[in-house]
Amino acid sequence: MIKTVASVSLPVLEKLEIKKNRLESGNGKEKKRISIVTGIHGDELEGQYVCFEVNRIIQEHPEYLDGIVDIYPAMNPLGIDSITRGIPAFDLDMNRVFPGNEDGSMTEYVAAKIIDDLVGSNLCIDIHASNIFLTEIPQVRINELHRERLVPLAKKLNIDLIWIHGSSTVLESTLAYSLNSRNTPTLVVEMGVGMRITKSYCHQLVLGIFSVMKEMGMWKGPVEEVRKPLIASEEDDVHFLNAPIAGIFISHAKHGDFLQAGDNIGDIVDPLSGVILVRLKAPATGILFTIREYPVVDEGSLIARILKRDEV
Repeated sequence: MIKTVASVSLPVLEKLEIKKNRLESGNGKEKKRISIVTGIHGDELEGQYVCFEVNRIIQEHPEYLDGIVDIYPAMNPLGIDSITRGIPAFDLDMNRVFPGNEDGSMTEYVAAKIIDDLVGSNLCIDIHASNIFLTEIPQVRINELHRERLVPLAKKLNIDLIWIHGSSTVLESTLAYSLNSRNTPTLVVEMGVGMRITKSYCHQLVLGIFSVMKEMGMWKGPVEEVRKPLIASEEDDVHFLNAPIAGIFISHAKHGDFLQAGDNIGDIVDPLSGVILVRLKAPATGILFTIREYPVVDEGSLIARILKRDEV
């Protein structure tokens, strides 16, 4: 059943509407509920395919569902329609206005209605992609304040990495922080690249979602075994590699590669002179879990992240 979560009038007789699709089955009085959220940033599209696949599978096998699955594919429909990260005309990142205010501006009102609708979920999965510049392996990012509650859930989501951030680096204005602070456990998934759909990553996450639902007693159908994620919990676990000079980045390493310290990740080249300006070496031994996708770089541009590990 498709429901409207928030509706706001716009100029020229148009409306901004946030909608969800509720899939519900079972006879229990207190059904468990999982909410799948995506589209907060209009240029992050990986979650669109995840929503489609979860919808499709449940509708093909409604007899397996015992609970409520709420699917919110477009929290920022104006951004998706205009291929912009934020809310167009407001120059505003939607993930910086939560928990919102029903008596505030249009964006604050919409954010408040979204929070009201999501609070009480047994689990919320907030799906993001990277931007157009970087590709990320499927990962869950967790505020260390909520690690004890969220890490066991994240381990069942079939992702490659759990990255636990210090509380000082997590903004309190995000959807996930607002929900976790209201006792609604929320996992933030980052995967893929902006403005694209990486089907293999999406299928990987869909498998994980049904695995979590199985664990919660919401899904009676068969599920596959999930992979065991790496966990980065200390600041020195992750090494950042930034461009020392402007130019064109040509990658030589593949996403997810296990690299030895000193291995060549790629080169920054000058097309005009035909010379290699600098060879970029892995700063540590470990897993390459972020790699530059967009080749034009400036001095300081992020090229790669490596999770330090002595072996896979």
